[in-house]
Amino acid sequence: MIKNFVRGFGALSLAVVPLLSAPAAQAAPAAEVTTLADAVGLVQVTQEDRTGYTRSKFKHWNAGDDAGDGCNTRAEVLIAEAVVAPTIEPGCKLTGGTWASYYDGQEVTSAGALDIDHMVPLAEAWDSGASAWTAARREAYANDQGAEISLVAVTARSNRQKSDQDPADWMPPSPAARCRYAGEWVATKLRWQLTADDRELEALKVYAEGPCEDTIVRYIPAA
Repeated sequence: MIKNFVRGFGALSLAVVPLLSAPAAQAAPAAEVTTLADAVGLVQVTQEDRTGYTRSKFKHWNAGDDAGDGCNTRAEVLIAEAVVAPTIEPGCKLTGGTWASYYDGQEVTSAGALDIDHMVPLAEAWDSGASAWTAARREAYANDQGAEISLVAVTARSNRQKSDQDPADWMPPSPAARCRYAGEWVATKLRWQLTADDRELEALKVYAEGPCEDTIVRYIPAA
């Protein structure tokens, strides 16, 4: 992660220190940008291990990015991704609104017909390194709104077809979605420093070296 800090110099005398301006705010980290092929090459390869996994080890949905808005992470993602904004009623009940489920190219007009998919499923994340994380980091992962790619509103049907499968076993049914999906999958793995197994990586290379060779991957490493 690229971090820029402004530090004072401890050797300055007390007489000079009051004249110095306050330290500048920490700059936002810059996004890493690369081709899909190069991004795939940055993902470390390891054996996967699901020992000890339960979905409850990733606390979600929590109070979201704005704890005072009365909406949980799921609702905040739905509001953020709506093509036509829903009405937000008391208790954060969403009515109306329109969403585009990019996995299958479907237009959806009911929030209840949508799932919020973890781009890299919780079980896959566990297999790929999250088993060693603290509970707090797993919660941060499961509710990650720091990157638009991490959580995505899609039809319940497409999300449940995907389940916990990686790209070696499942890709979006819409061919037009597959390069975007491959890029966002790899970006999520890199954002959270998750690994991949051999089959997963080989499947991603097929897309990176073929139909998706022009796909650009952008990601900001998670704090």
